[in-house]
Amino acid sequence: MIIKSNPVSNSLKGKVIIPGDKSISHRSVIIPAISKGTSRISNILESEDVKRTINALIKLGVKIEKKDKKLFIYGNGLRSLIKSNKNLYLGNSGTSARLLIAVLSCQYFDTKITGDSSLSKRPMDRIINPLKMMGGNFLSNNNFLPIVIKGNRKLKPIRYNLNIPSAQIKSGIILASLHIKGKTQIIEKLLTRNHTEIMLKTFGANIKINKYPNKKIITLCGQKELKASNINIPGDFSSAAFFIVAALITKGSSITLKNINLNPTRTGLLKALKLMKGKIKIKNKKIINGEVVGDILVKYSKLEGCNLNKKIAPTMIDEFPILAIAAANASNPSKFYNLKELKVKESNRLLAISKNLKKCGVKNIIKNDDLIIFPQNKKSNKVIKINSKKDHRIAMSFAIMGMVSKKGIIINNAEFINTSFPKFIKTINNIGGKISLWDLL
Repeated sequence: MIIKSNPVSNSLKGKVIIPGDKSISHRSVIIPAISKGTSRISNILESEDVKRTINALIKLGVKIEKKDKKLFIYGNGLRSLIKSNKNLYLGNSGTSARLLIAVLSCQYFDTKITGDSSLSKRPMDRIINPLKMMGGNFLSNNNFLPIVIKGNRKLKPIRYNLNIPSAQIKSGIILASLHIKGKTQIIEKLLTRNHTEIMLKTFGANIKINKYPNKKIITLCGQKELKASNINIPGDFSSAAFFIVAALITKGSSITLKNINLNPTRTGLLKALKLMKGKIKIKNKKIINGEVVGDILVKYSKLEGCNLNKKIAPTMIDEFPILAIAAANASNPSKFYNLKELKVKESNRLLAISKNLKKCGVKNIIKNDDLIIFPQNKKSNKVIKINSKKDHRIAMSFAIMGMVSKKGIIINNAEFINTSFPKFIKTINNIGGKISLWDLL
């Protein structure tokens, strides 16, 4: 699918409802599936990635039903999964792959996982290596998909230093350790998403978090059965990010995003945009299932550039593509440090951001995994064509860029937006955007 994002003549106005958080949606299927009892999930994200997780667990013997727009998951406890008659195809979903690899490493049966061409290029050694330290056994294509997980019920606990600031790695180790007798510890020096830890407390896991000045230690004692719990999933901050930046850079705009996940491990973008003098307010904060939730009010702002140190990167790793669009429309340069993790997402996002910004006439430099962006001085008089690299966040970010362009931006492989935000185009157009299907014009 090809879309064209056209420049908007008016401001963006109104209230925006963002779909359920993608990270929490994945976990709200996996954790209930290995708990005892029935869990009711409200506001789950119905995207391609989350559907991959749901379908995989159904193939593994978990009963999952949809009733009255809610998902009911009937769990039978730890190690209750059964061997699938077919390989598990996970499409483009890296979260599905890494978390399910961890859960399946503790079963009594073997499972083969496959994915699309994009997922098959993403490294799985980052989760396989710590699982091997626990006694896991895998057959892989040089640590890439397809992967055969050799089930092993005799895995052992480990003490693991999380050198790569990745919530997927951390969560994978935690999910595996649930099945293992003994105490597993993870030492985390850079802050990463903590949705797994929060949710497991709700489900009664024997998990403790000790915080120190320069690190956090997560301790989990395994083989305690989890108890079913109901989950109400807040709006996805990473999806809200596109609307936040769109309002900030579109003159006269004023929007409100309702019930958004404001977990501090996710909202580094808000800190960055406030440094850039963005007019953003938070209202109606509350706690739902252990997660901080609130409304975000955004108004058009004359943005300034900013420098972001490496510590903030893990709290906004998915938001750098849209932050780059904000930086391109600021009044002075920005520099973002330590973007190495962007290279192993759905695409090499660091390179995709750089190349596509240059197509838009925005000068930028990559140096030692740092990115320097110089604001756009002159808008192109031509329609710009960008390559999304089959990456949903690149596609949506440059759709926002197209709204403040002179002649519009054409984006290929836009169907990959469905992996996280199937109603993105409709939602942005409802508040004043002008995004259309190019192949139907």
